[in-house]
Amino acid sequence: MGPRNDADTLFAGFAAALRHAGVPVTADRTQTFLRASTTVGADDQTGVYWAGRATLCSCQDDIDKYDEVFAAWFGGEPSPGATVSSPPKLVRAADLSDDEQPGSDRAAGELRATASTTELLRHRDIADLSATERAELARMFAALAVRSPRRPAARRRPANRGEIDMRRTSREELRRAGEPGPVLRRRRSTRPRRLVLLIDVSGSMSPYADALLRLGHVVARSAPRNTEIFTVGTRLTRITRALRQRDPEAAIVAAGQAVPDWSGGTRLGETVKVFLDRWGQRGMARGAVVVILSDGWERGDCSLLGESMCRLSRLAHKVVWVNPHRGKDGYRPVQGGMAAALPHVDEFMAGHSMATFEALMGVVARA
Repeated sequence: MGPRNDADTLFAGFAAALRHAGVPVTADRTQTFLRASTTVGADDQTGVYWAGRATLCSCQDDIDKYDEVFAAWFGGEPSPGATVSSPPKLVRAADLSDDEQPGSDRAAGELRATASTTELLRHRDIADLSATERAELARMFAALAVRSPRRPAARRRPANRGEIDMRRTSREELRRAGEPGPVLRRRRSTRPRRLVLLIDVSGSMSPYADALLRLGHVVARSAPRNTEIFTVGTRLTRITRALRQRDPEAAIVAAGQAVPDWSGGTRLGETVKVFLDRWGQRGMARGAVVVILSDGWERGDCSLLGESMCRLSRLAHKVVWVNPHRGKDGYRPVQGGMAAALPHVDEFMAGHSMATFEALMGVVARA
């Protein structure tokens, strides 16, 4: 690599300052930023801004620090392209290869732009997305990998490791007329474990409700026989059948029509108690993985929520609470409902982005 010119030194210093400010800027990201900034030109401040934002920021949380450092380093307003909806043009110019191929630059650049935009969108807070970004997020749910949790079954199956299968080994010896043969083994098989989702559709959860229902649709379609989905708010509504439809848009519409308390209040204690009395105690929650997707705002009796969560934790195999505010800086679970429920929760996770939904599916699969 040849000696750096003044522009490269300026851009490299900006990347180093950004790293010192707490943004995880790697050497690869720095090199990509240098190529992108050189392509757009040092005189194009708007181009440099978007080139750096697309290549140096890895998540939504980095953007505020990026804007502050950019304003301090280059002077002027931190976001000269604030009215621009997305930076695909500048990302497209950030060529990752040293040898430029005129015939393939545009196609390769568009591929990189799509990949970069998708990766950034995975970490964006759903509540901050535009209508276009929400539509793209809805398409991303189709690629979400869902694996059902497993539980040990009573039956055993042939395996390379495990206990000796005396019956099969003896039959093999008889088949060989007494000649020594291999020692056959077996081990306990597994069966899908029931998965129950309780989705909060109250007013405080309205920015996330559509995405959570799409998550429920993906889960219901992946394991239709072992998944149950309810909405909670001022009342409990079973929407499993609605979300089993193949078309996601039709499933979301059907679920919305079935829910009478959409964007209403929150009585988590009462709705969890109704779930336990009507379905959970009879077997739906026994040995199941129960996922509650809620911000924990409780307008009813918090002590009732604590008692209901205690009952649920005794019945369920694992209780996971997903809170969209869990992944935000400065959040503390000090709300009355959240404080009452946490002692009876096995996993407390964030649920504000596609990346957190992917992490949730990993926790569910390993439960």
